[in-house]
Amino acid sequence: MFTRHKEQRVAILIDVQNMYHSAKNIYGKKVNFAEILKTGVSDRKLIRAFAYVVRTKTGEEKPFFEALTTLGFETRVRDLQEFYGGMKKADWDVGITIDAVKTAPGVDVIVLVSGDGDFIQLVEYLKNQGKRVEVMAFGKSTSSHLREVCDEFIDLGEEPIKFLLKK
Repeated sequence: MFTRHKEQRVAILIDVQNMYHSAKNIYGKKVNFAEILKTGVSDRKLIRAFAYVVRTKTGEEKPFFEALTTLGFETRVRDLQEFYGGMKKADWDVGITIDAVKTAPGVDVIVLVSGDGDFIQLVEYLKNQGKRVEVMAFGKSTSSHLREVCDEFIDLGEEPIKFLLKK
């Protein structure tokens, strides 16, 4: 396992829905995405930062999307699918995986901000390609296997004051 150094080129991929629901369900708060970006980069060279978001029919999340863009994120937007019977779905797993694989050749480190165990195979693939993979998520809602396969796990729950918004 190698350490962080300032010459490393970094890509950050944030599963916004995963982070939003984890913070809301565990702490009743919202995520401080600016602090996640800062910690994920940690004085290295940021090459790309992606935030995967979901648009609803009301469009009430538009100011949030604009705030992410202002922070330096490239927002990837998908419409919320609503099915007969009321079920709703907005799954970004494949999109995140494709972007990670496409971005990997130009970076040394992929920082995946998600606790979703569906990314275990992606992490294993990226590591086999010689990439350092760091996972940032709330430990209470993170797949234990995902924590094991990555090079470094940053538990956002260990510093909730830093990674959650006050209101």
